Amino acid sequence: MAEETRDANAQQQMAQTLFNKGFAAFERGNLDIAADLLMHCVELSPGFSRARRFLRAAEFQKTKNVPRSQLGAKITELTSLPLFLKTKFLLKSGKNEKALVAAEQLLRRDPLQRKAIVLLANAAEAAGHTDAAILTLEVAVEYMPDDMDLIKRLGDAYIIAEDYGKARDCYNQVLEARPTDMEMLKLLKDAEAHNTMKAGGWNEFSEKKDGYRDLLRDKEQAEKLDIQAKAQTVSTDADKMLEDYRAKIADDPANLNYRRALARLFLQQKRFADAITTLEEAQKIHSSDPELDRNLSAARVQQYNVRITDLRTKGDVPGADALEKEKNAFVFTDLSSRVERYPNDLRLRFELGAILFEQDRHDDAIQQLQMAQRSPKDRNDALYYLARCFRAKGQNDMATMQLETALEQVPIMDDNRKKILMELGELAEQAGDTEKAFNFYREIYGADIAYRDIGQKMERIYKARQDKKA
Repeated sequence: MAEETRDANAQQQMAQTLFNKGFAAFERGNLDIAADLLMHCVELSPGFSRARRFLRAAEFQKTKNVPRSQLGAKITELTSLPLFLKTKFLLKSGKNEKALVAAEQLLRRDPLQRKAIVLLANAAEAAGHTDAAILTLEVAVEYMPDDMDLIKRLGDAYIIAEDYGKARDCYNQVLEARPTDMEMLKLLKDAEAHNTMKAGGWNEFSEKKDGYRDLLRDKEQAEKLDIQAKAQTVSTDADKMLEDYRAKIADDPANLNYRRALARLFLQQKRFADAITTLEEAQKIHSSDPELDRNLSAARVQQYNVRITDLRTKGDVPGADALEKEKNAFVFTDLSSRVERYPNDLRLRFELGAILFEQDRHDDAIQQLQMAQRSPKDRNDALYYLARCFRAKGQNDMATMQLETALEQVPIMDDNRKKILMELGELAEQAGDTEKAFNFYREIYGADIAYRDIGQKMERIYKARQDKKA
């Protein structure tokens, strides 16, 4: 027993060492090395969630950096078929841990292949590593946010993990894209019911005869109301729907879907105060629901924006400016509060870091952005803002390091690459390295002559070079 414990500890230490090296390679943008090291890490320790997250991130980042064609994806799928079939056979044979390793190898060939992603999730769940399934699906959804099949599969994984709130959010997102999907509506209602029971409502319903059925009653009517709420409606129809919603909420006050749908209808009619009240009442039922928080914040910002636009239309510029300032203060306070409530939401941390930068609170911004860069989806934007923070503090070497890391991960000349190149050029020019600045600027100039003041910068450097020759 003691020897087994020593072996387990040694294996754990080895996994940690591999992770440290893999993470360092990821930070430097050495994605191939990072993926190799992190792959060995998860093979040694399948439950090492952070290693698996960065393995996925490295694989997705590598794929993002290479132009992708339908033909290339099909060829990869065909060449991967033997490994795919082997993985399925291992899974069917009950060799779940081996199936999980094989699925990891399969996904390394093409991390954007949905069949491989789902197969890995199936293998992870069968091996008892539901967290690994969730993590893989979460990262996949971050990179493919419009793939409703993956979002639905992520919801299924949340159900297995008994995280019914997140499952409900997934199903609700899919239903919004597919409003006539009856299966999805059933899954959404079931997830909502389980979430309500988990939050403390089970005893109340279980004491009643057919209590669980009562919790899920009137599904056909709920479906009708949800679909109607997504459509723009005329005033008369809207009034009838409002009456129906209120009656349903009175009959089933714990059903958040009715309240969400009612709030959506109020927002469509620009009845912001009523929408806000509806969402606040929903919060009293579920006080820790990030989706409700997002909806409530968005409704309040919409209300501000409409009032500001109205004031500007009427020519009341001072009033509009004052209200804009009030809105900005609300957004900051609200965002800070949500970061405290949901400290693991890296997107919220990025948004807060960006606002702190705009407020010239650079040290506070850096703290948030350094955490936000752990999110593969927000990593590049976080690095860019980190660079701007360090530059504002006069730490240009640190700024350059962040930008160079970000630049390696954006090979295509889009707006992200342009703004990173512009910052690098300005930093080089500020350091007196005109030639280095010229090379950065020239890359932008060759792709987009109208980008910001790139034309003026190039003319200035060209003139300086000519003067120097003269």
